[in-house]
Amino acid sequence: MNDLLKGINIFLIGMMGAGKTTVGRLLAAELGYRFFDTDELIELVVEKTINQKKTIKQIFADDGEETFRNLETNVLSDLSAYTKSIVATGGGIVLRPINWSYLHHGLVVWLDVPIEVLIERLQNDTARPLLQNPDPGSALQKLLDQRRSLYAEADLHIRVSASDTSEQIVARLIAEIPTVLKSAAIDPKNN
Repeated sequence: MNDLLKGINIFLIGMMGAGKTTVGRLLAAELGYRFFDTDELIELVVEKTINQKKTIKQIFADDGEETFRNLETNVLSDLSAYTKSIVATGGGIVLRPINWSYLHHGLVVWLDVPIEVLIERLQNDTARPLLQNPDPGSALQKLLDQRRSLYAEADLHIRVSASDTSEQIVARLIAEIPTVLKSAAIDPKNN
């Protein structure tokens, strides 16, 4: 697998609650890659910048979504220069066209989880700023509807069922990644 990957990064995209961080950590361990989570890095950047810890929820509340999205783009820009990395991205990273220029520096994988599963996973999560409303299920559906066509631009689409374990998803990724790496677009010798 590593011979096929040639060090390219793998960017995991999908809705909040899709399991990008959990799957990403396992996949990184399996491939001997580094793992990064863009939300964790945004929190570190903010802490170093203002010398104060802030959660993603606090950044949204104090500084607004636009500031968060700018930080997210900056972090993604930096990560796209790396190699041999698995990157779990925030659910909304696909919204900005400039982010796609960074995502295309690697292999983009959409973890597509049914809305019912997302609702179940996130029902008690109070840390997600975009779910802070009276009907989080409806909010999730609206976000998914807005983002689905963007997620569909991924190089690899992995449909996840309610019964899939993280280990099973990683095994599917390991099996399916080679099918998209044969593309000339990934092989720098053919560009």
